[in-house]
Amino acid sequence: MRWNIGKIAKEIFIGAVAVFILSNIISYIRKPSLDSEHLPHFEITLLDGSIFKYSEGKPLVIHFWADWCKVCKVEASNIERVSKEYEVLGIAVNSGDNEKVKAYMQKRGLTFKVLNDVDGKWAKMFKVEIFPTTFIYDGQGELKFTEVGYMTTAGLLTRLALLQ
Repeated sequence: MRWNIGKIAKEIFIGAVAVFILSNIISYIRKPSLDSEHLPHFEITLLDGSIFKYSEGKPLVIHFWADWCKVCKVEASNIERVSKEYEVLGIAVNSGDNEKVKAYMQKRGLTFKVLNDVDGKWAKMFKVEIFPTTFIYDGQGELKFTEVGYMTTAGLLTRLALLQ
């Protein structure tokens, strides 16, 4: 039997497209139903003690994760890369006290902004039940994308580029 590289490549491509479409459908079905698609202005104290003040003007990625979530550990480097170009707020949910979350971040070389949601208040407010969950808001504070589960760096950057 002879291998036909063209046919194999075509089958791989079709399979990849099918997986992409299916994963987007599943993410859409599983996404939280928010009370409002508009992000209000807020001011919070971050893990490092600095103040994060959200006001409209540029896109914002809000990424809910947990230190006990295996998928979150794999995805963390993607969020880190995106945070070098865009505003990212990571929300660590039920992951322990500040020192534990700081140690987790330091061990993995993560520097993006983090709010420690010790009691899950923020997760409840955003109706997050599955980790990781990522919300992408445009510069006017309107929710444009929600992703439940793993998201690639390319996927994040593409969604953010579409906002500009």
